[in-house]
Amino acid sequence: MQSQCLSLCSSPRLFAAVAPPKAVFSSLQQRPSHFSCPSSVNFNPLRLSLNHQNLTLKNRSKRSSMVVSNSLSSIISPRNLPWISAVSTAILMLVKGTPIHKSFLVPLFALQAPASVIAWMQGEYGAWAASLALLARLFFSLPGELELPFLTLVLVIVAPRQAMNLRGTQAGAIISLTIAAFLAFQHFTNTGGLQKSFEQVSIVATLAIICITVVPGLLLI
Repeated sequence: MQSQCLSLCSSPRLFAAVAPPKAVFSSLQQRPSHFSCPSSVNFNPLRLSLNHQNLTLKNRSKRSSMVVSNSLSSIISPRNLPWISAVSTAILMLVKGTPIHKSFLVPLFALQAPASVIAWMQGEYGAWAASLALLARLFFSLPGELELPFLTLVLVIVAPRQAMNLRGTQAGAIISLTIAAFLAFQHFTNTGGLQKSFEQVSIVATLAIICITVVPGLLLI
């Protein structure tokens, strides 16, 4: 009976109650490490906030890149390319600071201008504008900057139908690209290289040269 009582009394709770505090403290220190709470030790709110900031920055960069790509695709759409070429050609006709032969811009404008502009020039308003400009040219001396627009208007009016039918075709794009490449070679060679062509005097002409060269290349793709 005494041995049974001793065996019953030797339970862990009774032993912990009877054991001295030093023994209890040593038993707690000898517990395995898997009973500890790693989440309370490894949790770092600063790291969580940094990860959240990185995710937001990545999302913003993706959105900005998508917006930029969409805007670029809308700008270089086939509907806007003839307008870009026509505006760049008109700028080269009027601007100074480029040593190119500007007479080549007249057929380039006739081949690359939008269809609505060509229809206006070949219509009644274009005929009246050409007649008035011709009368002014007969009795007065036109400035040199207005000579090329007048010749362009006359060329579009009197050009044969077979020549104007090259507009919008692959052959017309090849002719336009050849003229633009020749003008770009003249511009960058005579201005002293690529770096000097972006100076304040000739930067507008350089950007216009780049536009009239890129547009026919995009139309051929």
